[in-house]
Amino acid sequence: MYPRFSETFIVTEILAREALGADLEIFSLRAPVDPRFHDSLARVQAPVRYVPRVRRAEDLWTALATAREVLGPLPDRLLAELLAADAEDAAQALAVAVAARRSGLTHLHAHFASLATTVARLAALAAGITYSFTAHARDLFHEQVDDADVLRKAADAHHVVTISRFNVAHLRAIGVAPERVRLVYNGLDLEAFPARTGTDDDVEATPTTGLHVVGVGRLVEKKGFDDLLHAVAILRGRGHRVRATLVGGGELEERLRATSSALGLDDVVTFTGPLPQPQVRDVVGTADVLAAPCVVGSDGNADGLPTVVLEAMALGTPCVTTGVTGLGEAVVHESTGLVVDQHDPTGLAEAVARLDADPALARSLATAARALVQDRFDSRRQAAQLQAALAPEAAA
Repeated sequence: MYPRFSETFIVTEILAREALGADLEIFSLRAPVDPRFHDSLARVQAPVRYVPRVRRAEDLWTALATAREVLGPLPDRLLAELLAADAEDAAQALAVAVAARRSGLTHLHAHFASLATTVARLAALAAGITYSFTAHARDLFHEQVDDADVLRKAADAHHVVTISRFNVAHLRAIGVAPERVRLVYNGLDLEAFPARTGTDDDVEATPTTGLHVVGVGRLVEKKGFDDLLHAVAILRGRGHRVRATLVGGGELEERLRATSSALGLDDVVTFTGPLPQPQVRDVVGTADVLAAPCVVGSDGNADGLPTVVLEAMALGTPCVTTGVTGLGEAVVHESTGLVVDQHDPTGLAEAVARLDADPALARSLATAARALVQDRFDSRRQAAQLQAALAPEAAA
């Protein structure tokens, strides 16, 4: 689905690749359902094609006939795979293949190793071009993920991109050939996330509002926001002046609101709902602490490396996180932030209190975090690495 309100990292990648001169087209398999859009979308030059979804059996036969006319006879192996695939996926793959051939595209790249790569793989095989994909988190770690399916997709791919060393190790563990995997961290447009300037006093709680802790993300289990609410309650019980803002929406919103009320936090916890990126940047950039207490969900789902953590690091907001999946590759304990165990609200509360009590530590961590983001998570570096992965067949 493009655009998706929560996937700002994809738009950032597209913009960075276009800045390097890549000639891109975007295929969206699903129409967007959220009426809100981030302002950065206006800068994307690539045209977007919304791939039709088949609704009737005859639509699939029409797609096959069109594909044969444009692409020529399809190999028997591919026909067998198309017939074995979900009919809608097969029809969309053929539509993408036809569009790619007509546009002269020479490479397809999909985000997420699930549906998008299913379609991209079949489309590339039909069009006789190469493909690659980026593996993130839910597409690797959810209980419904079929490792054999990921392995099959990787085996036919020109290369596989993934966003953390943790993911690289996982892909190798399930059998993906090491030479196929490229570690490319998600990047930020650092000009859009300037580090705040000031003294150590910037991170001290103000006497009127107390320490401001912010959590940003979808209100789902893997974000660990239930632990954050309990950490705020612990801090309040210990006499700390603290308030919290949760930015985002999701399936657990009602439950989290009920937890906040049960803990007596209604006067200090604010639920904003989802916000456009400039407003998220303002909230995070003026916070005293960004808390990302991510957990591995009961269904195996886990975050990869949340973009908002990188944004906070770039802005100079001290971060407290857990060591889940790739988070430790950005937030290094007592170097670029503080890391606590997952499902440990007491440890989370103590880490926040430590930053409150030691502004010099908070500033030191924030300064080192900004330097790490500049070195490792710049979108210009990301775009160059993605282009290099295509060489010598570099194309869009």
